[in-house]
Amino acid sequence: MAPINTLEFVYPDWPAPVHVKAVTTTRHGGFSVGPYTSFNLSNRVGDEPGSVRRNRALLREVLGLPSNPIWLSQVHGNRVVDAFDAAPGEEADGCITGTPGVVCAVLTADCLPILLCDRRSTRIGVLHAGWRGLASGIIEEGLRKIQLPTANLLAWLGPAIGPSAYEVGDEVRQALVSQDRDLVEAFTPIPDRPGHWLADLYDLARRRLRSQGVHEIFGGLRCTLREHEQFYSHRRDGTSGRMASLIWLEKSGH
Repeated sequence: MAPINTLEFVYPDWPAPVHVKAVTTTRHGGFSVGPYTSFNLSNRVGDEPGSVRRNRALLREVLGLPSNPIWLSQVHGNRVVDAFDAAPGEEADGCITGTPGVVCAVLTADCLPILLCDRRSTRIGVLHAGWRGLASGIIEEGLRKIQLPTANLLAWLGPAIGPSAYEVGDEVRQALVSQDRDLVEAFTPIPDRPGHWLADLYDLARRRLRSQGVHEIFGGLRCTLREHEQFYSHRRDGTSGRMASLIWLEKSGH
């Protein structure tokens, strides 16, 4: 059985060292059908397990991954694990490593994937950051676990729901603004809908990163909800697949 269509990827546009490899998948190129068409990489959304296995095997083959990605059980929390200690299906929302050949990954379908690396390519990480993760401190915990001066870090914001599409209520705005008044700038009131706001997930993440000393921040220009041909969106479709954002350090000699 051949893939339904051609694989497509989003590659970060950031000045990362050459040994840092990173990519976000799209919904194109796999074996899944129905609402999961066609390159769903999550086995927790109701897709056929065999399709997910084939998609994951195809991902490794096409990208020439040095190992199988570390697939986490994501819970919209703030736990970040070192890949060295991560068990299969570890409950966490971020993964970091300094070991070449280890592939860190998160799955998303509107939430924000954040890739991290340093200019000397000694440490890398990836975080799953929806509003709950941001409110619970996923960025701060990820930066603590990567154990490098934040001024030396680069961040790339992968495809997420865009600022013109992400409607939230007062409780979401309050959860974030109560922690940091600066975040009020990331919310725009919706005319004629009191208590409803458009939230800029990218701006929220940028402000949190800058407050921790990370100033070289890239990406943040896509919209998973509006770009329905390219991306899965849980907010748009309810039942949907998940994209993967992957980062790894290339082994020497490769």
